[in-house]
Amino acid sequence: MRWVERYCVRHPRFGVENLMRYLIIGNAVVWLLTLMDRTGTVRYFLALNPQMILRGQIWRLVTFVFTPPSSSPIFILFALYFYYMIGLGLENQWGKVKFNLYYGVGMLGSIIAALITGYGNNMFLNLSLFFAYAALYPDEQVLLFMFLPIKMKYLALADAALYLYYFIVGGASTRVTIVLCLLNVFLFLGGDIINTIRRESRYWKTRYNFRKAMRK
Repeated sequence: MRWVERYCVRHPRFGVENLMRYLIIGNAVVWLLTLMDRTGTVRYFLALNPQMILRGQIWRLVTFVFTPPSSSPIFILFALYFYYMIGLGLENQWGKVKFNLYYGVGMLGSIIAALITGYGNNMFLNLSLFFAYAALYPDEQVLLFMFLPIKMKYLALADAALYLYYFIVGGASTRVTIVLCLLNVFLFLGGDIINTIRRESRYWKTRYNFRKAMRK
């Protein structure tokens, strides 16, 4: 998007440098607090609850990004490291300003979706970071389940297929949530994703034609 690039040039000081580092530290701190809080009070007061926001608890508009995805120690360590790697890669590629804008639009989409549907969290916001990283580094490999190497583009395609399924079979609230929470993906990466799909289609088509010719 041209307006994004213009904004980045005109406002080079906008945003927080190393944003993902602070987000990961915040998630880790909240996770440690939840281990000591058997009542669930900490997570409740940080969650994106539209009813409570409308009653004046506006801190929830920000604090929901610090709620960790799970209480499992192994999963949380893996998830936080994975998202830190993704966020660092995106900021290094885009720069501080564009990465902050991307994350901010994702937050806004999550908040609007929550206000419409009555509930929200940071799951799709984190997923939008993953989609962005996969679009920029499609051939980078990660270890799935800590031992199975797989390229980012294939993980992204699997996630996209899953959420397409949810979009088709889910209700109106599910569709609104998916569209709004992934709005930053469409706005910032629509062209890159289309180009990646075209490139992959040409690759597989060429490979198929080559194998077909070899069989003859």
